[in-house]
Amino acid sequence: MSDELLVPGARDVRATLDSAGADATTCVVACPPHPQHGGNRSDRRLVAVGEVLTHHGIDCLRIDYGDWDEGYGEREDVRNALRWAADEYESVGLFGYSFGGCEALLAAATVDVPVAAVSVLAPADRLADDLDAVAALEDIDCPVQVCYGERDDLVNWAPVVERAEELGHETVAYGADHHFVGQHEKVANAVGSFLVGRL
Repeated sequence: MSDELLVPGARDVRATLDSAGADATTCVVACPPHPQHGGNRSDRRLVAVGEVLTHHGIDCLRIDYGDWDEGYGEREDVRNALRWAADEYESVGLFGYSFGGCEALLAAATVDVPVAAVSVLAPADRLADDLDAVAALEDIDCPVQVCYGERDDLVNWAPVVERAEELGHETVAYGADHHFVGQHEKVANAVGSFLVGRL
């Protein structure tokens, strides 16, 4: 079951809450790819992750970003979604794909509520000099998983993977390009397993 909601905050952030049932105590906020390239909460990779999570009793909040703001407002959109989830649930996790993977790491490093685990898929390494996902990894104090496609030439994921490995985080390689065509279920199961195991 899914419900539409408006995330509290100064920006117009719409979301879909995939519900695992009335007794769910955990929620994962899911961040879509670049909104200027068609990225939204209906992205197939986000939907697939949501299906795995709800199957395991975890709600998933798939968000759309507010008006384009060079990555800064979008980071606040993710933080506001995390704040909402932290008010509603006992435990909160985070997932992001591509641009959303970078935003997930940036938000996890700076938000004022506890985040239990973060998984990112094909994350961009930075959006600006002060929106640096590699640097953000230093300030995340929960388990992190970085999944990536070895043939991905659309985003510069390698620095994120390298730093995550140096910090002892989990990394998962796929023989895939940026879109993970035909592998959405496999990726969603890996992401879901990581998040379920830590939430």
